[in-house]
Amino acid sequence: MSKVVKHLKQFLPLILLVVIFLAIQAYGELTIPSEMAKLVDVGITKSGIETAAPEKIRASELNILAAFIQDEAERTFVLESYAASDDESIFKLNVKNAEDREKTELIMGKAIVFYSQIINIAPQKFEELKPFITSEIALIEASYLLNDKTGMRVLSVSDGETKVVVVRTMAAAYMAASQSQGQEPLTAQYEELLSSTAMLRQAANGFIKQEYEACGIDMEQYPIDYLIGKGGYMLILTLLIMIAVIAVSFLSGRISAGFGKNLRSAAFKKIVSFSSNEFDKFSTASLITRSTNDIQQIQTMFGMILRIIVFAPIMAVGGIFKVLNSGAGMSWIIALSVGIILSVVLFMLFFAVPKFKIIQDFVDKVNLVMRESLSGILVIRAFANQDYQEEKFDKANKDLTNANLFIMRIMAVVMPLMMLILNGSTLLIMWVGATRIDTGAIQIGDLMAFIQYAVQIMFSFLMISMVSVFLPRAMVSAKRIAEVLSMDLSVREPRKPAPFDENKRGVVEFNRVFFKYPNAEDYVLKDISFTANPGETTAFIGSTGSGKSTIVNLIPRFYDVTEGTIRVEGADLRRVRTKDLREKIGYVPQKGVLLSGTIESNIKFADENISEEDMLMAAEIAQAADFIEEKPEHYHEHIAQGGANVSGGQRQRLSIARALAKKPQIYIFDDSFSALDYATDSRLRAAMRDKLKGSTLLIVAQRIGTIKNAEKIIVLDEGEIAGVGTHAELLSSCEVYQQIALSQLSQEELDRDLEGGKQS
Repeated sequence: MSKVVKHLKQFLPLILLVVIFLAIQAYGELTIPSEMAKLVDVGITKSGIETAAPEKIRASELNILAAFIQDEAERTFVLESYAASDDESIFKLNVKNAEDREKTELIMGKAIVFYSQIINIAPQKFEELKPFITSEIALIEASYLLNDKTGMRVLSVSDGETKVVVVRTMAAAYMAASQSQGQEPLTAQYEELLSSTAMLRQAANGFIKQEYEACGIDMEQYPIDYLIGKGGYMLILTLLIMIAVIAVSFLSGRISAGFGKNLRSAAFKKIVSFSSNEFDKFSTASLITRSTNDIQQIQTMFGMILRIIVFAPIMAVGGIFKVLNSGAGMSWIIALSVGIILSVVLFMLFFAVPKFKIIQDFVDKVNLVMRESLSGILVIRAFANQDYQEEKFDKANKDLTNANLFIMRIMAVVMPLMMLILNGSTLLIMWVGATRIDTGAIQIGDLMAFIQYAVQIMFSFLMISMVSVFLPRAMVSAKRIAEVLSMDLSVREPRKPAPFDENKRGVVEFNRVFFKYPNAEDYVLKDISFTANPGETTAFIGSTGSGKSTIVNLIPRFYDVTEGTIRVEGADLRRVRTKDLREKIGYVPQKGVLLSGTIESNIKFADENISEEDMLMAAEIAQAADFIEEKPEHYHEHIAQGGANVSGGQRQRLSIARALAKKPQIYIFDDSFSALDYATDSRLRAAMRDKLKGSTLLIVAQRIGTIKNAEKIIVLDEGEIAGVGTHAELLSSCEVYQQIALSQLSQEELDRDLEGGKQS
């Protein structure tokens, strides 16, 4: 797998940038619900008053509140937290430290709660307290006036000292009344309220609002300013989220596309370095699937990883942190919902994951049948066997379809189930939250924020779950690509390449060579020894399966020998670079293979800088010049993929011209004249003898007529050398050659050749 992952190294800075933008997006999305809660609870419900400690307060009210603070240190702390403004009758809160500010809120909030109980008293409660007022009863009765609108008796005293006396007297009456009726002390009655800053803020809101009005603050404009400020901040966060989302989408797309490009390049580079041994381990259809479909799966999944897998955990952890700090007391609902979601996902993975490996195998099968059908379409039509091929394709197609349908059916069940869990959890939160709002434990904005955080958490787990379903398929694809990239090459480059011997230019030597194909038990070649010299034609002939093509395929190192040594220009093939070796060889395979392009690009395939003169000369020697000149575009005539728009003989001659244009020292013709008629074959061999006098020619042939003039003919029989010599020598000394000759030549020709051999 490291072979796949290493192609991400160049994108690490961009990945880090994506993570930064995702963090910005997560911060914005996690902050907006809490800001919305403040917008509702503070801006609308509390008229923009955010704290339980007034930002401004009259000096007289500050002194009265200080009287309710029993602890001397706390009283001193609060008084020092307020500083006189330009108007000495008004004090401003002057606390910068967040910890000190919260401490001030708790102390002032408690004092305001007690004070609020005393300055607004229900008439019935006032009558209950009268027996416990020990002094100044007349003053107190005169100080509390009945408010017709609220029905409450409100403390209405302008003199500060008198107000302090009245408040303290009423506080003592409250305490005495509670004790006489067997009730808990006032502090115990309000213990839950006094321990919560949020509840203190709510309880103190009315007093602070009145105090702000008394200090000259316009309480109609004050909440509007607060709403504009919070709304503007939320708008800025939304813009940041938008920028982050766009940046993440752009960068993740660029990274995943670049990652896919690098993987395709690496896979292609590795595949073209395969020897025939490695190609035997992978089907062509499988290699195509791995280089296209599998890499596309990895590319798509990596884009999802950057956008979802990285982002969702940040949102989930951040949402959980926000929920735990909210104090809403409904975290158990989220835990229950997440547990159910994970159970559904595990159930889904149990059934879905095994299908993904099967799906990729089915894709290979579909590609194999399709490729086979298209490449063999003429044979299929000739035998009127389209129905059989259609049945093969239908079976492969149905297998793939059924596997995909199985996954889609699971997804069809899971997605509505996930949404049911999500919506059911939201409904449960609203039901439980409504009861907590009724008891005053939380506010409406808190419930709204909690619902958003709950949705974010569950949606994050939902996204992780959905991606986790497709992640195994991408992992299967990654494993398949890794198999290609990590494939050990049987034909390896030497660490210290050996040089060629200039004194042995063009010499090819086989020294006791044995060879068997990988995983095969029997040797294909046994004890093969010969030397092919420059200026000579060395030919190989034998029955089908005798090892002719295997011998010439060992020379360019398509395979490595099992035992023995092959030397080219004095150097062991395993000790020279394959590139250097193959530059010395012009190879023409059994099947003429042309690449899409033009006739010119095919002939100049070895080197695009080959001169026009050399190209024309190669075409002339290969007997291809005549039919090329007949083409409308001549050498610029288009060649279709595989050379489908030229005949077999023309394709073979162009393949020969391609090797000739390279002007190598060694030529290998692997039964490359089989598609040529006798006349063309004869002219081509005559031209080669004339133009390639100093080169080493190795020719595999089925026809004796093609090789009868060769200086050295090697006869193979079941992987062994049955005879070596000229045509005439072999006719008189090699039984295997004689049998081949008898099957191809008339008795008169044989007699004439034998007589010619004796005379020479």
